[in-house]
Amino acid sequence: MSTLDNDATVTWLTQDAHDRLSRELEELKANRPVIAKEINERREEGDLRENGGYQAAREEQAKQEGRILQLENLLRTARVGEAPVSEGVAGPGMVVEVRFEGDDEVERFLIGSREESETAGIDVYSSASPLGKALTGAREGDTVQYDTPTGKTIKVALVSARPFTG
Repeated sequence: MSTLDNDATVTWLTQDAHDRLSRELEELKANRPVIAKEINERREEGDLRENGGYQAAREEQAKQEGRILQLENLLRTARVGEAPVSEGVAGPGMVVEVRFEGDDEVERFLIGSREESETAGIDVYSSASPLGKALTGAREGDTVQYDTPTGKTIKVALVSARPFTG
């Protein structure tokens, strides 16, 4: 997730993704009274310890409030449709082609937000992921390395970096 401190990473979103997430946020906020009403109705049914409907409604409310907070933070810190890093340099908003050491195949993906995966039409890797961090700022022809969560070091060569056009 993005934060607002000096080391903040900004999430790049297409206009379509921003609009879709904004609609989702508004729908979730509009649904708050419906969930509150259901909780009140279930509460009136009696013993809350044995009231599965009440527990389910409370869990749904907590899930929705968590998603609201996630979307508010994402949308507050997102760059929408802003031109990404210059062509040939990997970073958020760029479609990159990479070759992992020891592999002849070229892999292609977008460095962006996982929220983009529904509209991007290609795989999306977060710029906050180990691979995304390692590639950010790399130029075509550069080889970078990163550590996996298991401690393995992986080298990857940046073949190309082009702005995502949707």
